[in-house]
Amino acid sequence: MKNKKHISQSELESYLWGAATLLRGYIDAGDYKQFIFPLLFYKRLCDVYDEELANALEESGGDKEYAELPEQHRFQIPKEAHWKVTRTQVSNVGKAIQDAMREIERANPDTLYGVFGDAQWTNRDRLPDHMLRELIEHFSSQKLSLANCPEDELGVGYEFLIKKFADDSGHTAAEFYTNRTVVHLMTEILEPKPGESIYDPTCGSAGMLLSAVAHLKRQNKEWRNLRLFGQERNLLTSAIGRMNLFLHGIEDFRIVRGDTLANPVFVEGDRLMQFDVVLANPPYSIKQWDREAWAADPWGRNIYGTPPQGRADYAFWQHIIKSMKATSGRCAILFPHGVLFRNEELSMREKLVAHDVVECVLGLGPNLFYNSPMEACVVICSMNKPKERRNKVLFINAVNEVTRERAQSFLTDEHIQRIVTAYQTFGDAGGFARVVSNDEIREKGSNLSIPLYVRADNGDGNGNRSAETISFKQAIANWQESSTELRKSMNKLLKELEDIREMEGAK
Repeated sequence: MKNKKHISQSELESYLWGAATLLRGYIDAGDYKQFIFPLLFYKRLCDVYDEELANALEESGGDKEYAELPEQHRFQIPKEAHWKVTRTQVSNVGKAIQDAMREIERANPDTLYGVFGDAQWTNRDRLPDHMLRELIEHFSSQKLSLANCPEDELGVGYEFLIKKFADDSGHTAAEFYTNRTVVHLMTEILEPKPGESIYDPTCGSAGMLLSAVAHLKRQNKEWRNLRLFGQERNLLTSAIGRMNLFLHGIEDFRIVRGDTLANPVFVEGDRLMQFDVVLANPPYSIKQWDREAWAADPWGRNIYGTPPQGRADYAFWQHIIKSMKATSGRCAILFPHGVLFRNEELSMREKLVAHDVVECVLGLGPNLFYNSPMEACVVICSMNKPKERRNKVLFINAVNEVTRERAQSFLTDEHIQRIVTAYQTFGDAGGFARVVSNDEIREKGSNLSIPLYVRADNGDGNGNRSAETISFKQAIANWQESSTELRKSMNKLLKELEDIREMEGAK
């Protein structure tokens, strides 16, 4: 069976988004993903199965029994669950889709269990038969075989769809989408190596795990022996992440649904599993978490203390530090700037500085968090710093390294290269980067706020940054610095007063 044709990237994107537009008026844009992704994956599985069948028939001279052997197929598709059968369904189409997906999951228990999520296909008020038939016919218009649509290209199309759904779904987007240029930067800094274990404790749609694979592919290095691990508490999002990796041709991974803080799934005996590389964008300052349980954490993750109820950021940070290998462990975490200076987390920050695991604090420009003008920072930690970097932290003020086009902010390749070079060089660069001793950080009250150490140039670099914004940020930094100095002066004065009182008492 020869391929119909190779699908171009633009055709693929138009085809994928065309499926979503058929749902308009029936369900909210934020819910598109729970129906489109499973249908796309279902169609792909069946088309690849048919392709494998045709190849095996050709190879065996038409031996049908040989061609249907399980070892000829990456995944098993029961005959009654095949796309072709579902396509003939005229009524109760939602039930037919749901039954077929469950059959395929049962036929592949080790790999596909739960992969299609839990969408309500049988709700005929939301998903009438005629609309589902239109959707199935739309997907049937292209053959998604490997020959027509190679894994890398379908993977890019899938990522396009994730991005489009993020654009359409407003504030919920951050749950499953992190700005890909920021993810690319984080991966370039950590430089994953062939054979390493990569972990994301809040993995969303698995974009960070895929970024590690893409990094090695770009360098023409072996990527198939990477071991990928992710945990995600949202069932649909974890299913999307698994489908994403499968569609990119990756099979050696474990993505498990669950709450990382309440129930970490990657454990060995009585301790957390440890990894070479951790990439993470934890949910920002979540309030609904079990602080009481954390105070007596059975996994020993409260190494620096118990975070306040209203902000779980340091819980994720400590979880990540406990999840890194002692010799090769390194991480890049995307955080809001507040973790660097908030007073309520000071005692934990003091211990973090004393532990000497923070290697670099990188400040990014505005609007890189999804659908939020908030500025983000990336914290790089290493469990085994090179000797020349010990008891030092590199601060990079990359607030001007951002470009904005069509209401989207992103990092260009030039921005990424400048930041990565500064990290690798680990030296001072006026107005951009500075190496600071841990002693100096302690003198400033263990405050890691970047403008305290590196004052960005007031130029707007890319036409995206106003001098007023920078001067306002600088004013905050100056206030923080002066308040630290004031506190030190007051402490000194109080000490002197105590000394005077003691001397007077001794007379």
